[in-house]
Amino acid sequence: MSVMIRGYLVFLLFTLPFSSSWADKYEDTVKVFSNAGESGNFFGNCYGYAIFPTVGKGGFGIGGAHGSGRVFEGGKYVGDTTMTQVTVGFQFGGQAFSQVIFFEDKRSFGEFTSGSFEFGAQATAVAITAGASATASTAGSSAGASGGKNDSKTVGKYYKGMAVFTVAKGGLMYEASIGGQQYKYTPKK
Repeated sequence: MSVMIRGYLVFLLFTLPFSSSWADKYEDTVKVFSNAGESGNFFGNCYGYAIFPTVGKGGFGIGGAHGSGRVFEGGKYVGDTTMTQVTVGFQFGGQAFSQVIFFEDKRSFGEFTSGSFEFGAQATAVAITAGASATASTAGSSAGASGGKNDSKTVGKYYKGMAVFTVAKGGLMYEASIGGQQYKYTPKK
C-alpha cells in the first residue's frame, strides 16, 4: 500500500508544475496567431473564431487528421469543436499543426456552429511560415519551410466569411492528395 501511495506522490510531484501549462494551451495558441503578422489583426475585427491548439495528421496512401478545439464568439468561449479530415492520394509521413478559423460575421459563425460543417475541396488555409510561403487546401498542399512559431509572418483574407490559418508544430509530410475537412460543434454547457 505504501508503495502505491509513494508512486502517486511522485506522479503528483512531477505533473503539478506542468498542469497550468496544459490549462493554457488555447491561450498560448491564440498568442502564437496574434503575433504572426496579419492573422493577429483578425482577432480584433472578427465576429468569432475556432482555435485548435494541435491537429495531428498522418498518411500513407490514405491519410487523416484530427484535432479538438474551442469556439469563441465576441471573445467569449461558447462551445467545443472537433475537426476530422480524410485524404486520398500520394502522401507519406506525419505532422502536427495549430489552426484558427476566423468568422467574419454572424452568418458565417452560424454556418460553422450549426452542428456539422464541412469545408469543400476548394477551401484553402494560409500556412504561417517564416522565410518561405506555403498554402494548404483540402484539395492538396504545397509545403514550405517554417522558421518556427516565434518568427512567423503571413497574409490572408476572408473567403465566404471565413479565414483559416495554420502554423506547423512539427513533423514532416509529403502530400499531393484530395479530401475534405469536417467540423462538429457542441455548445458549452
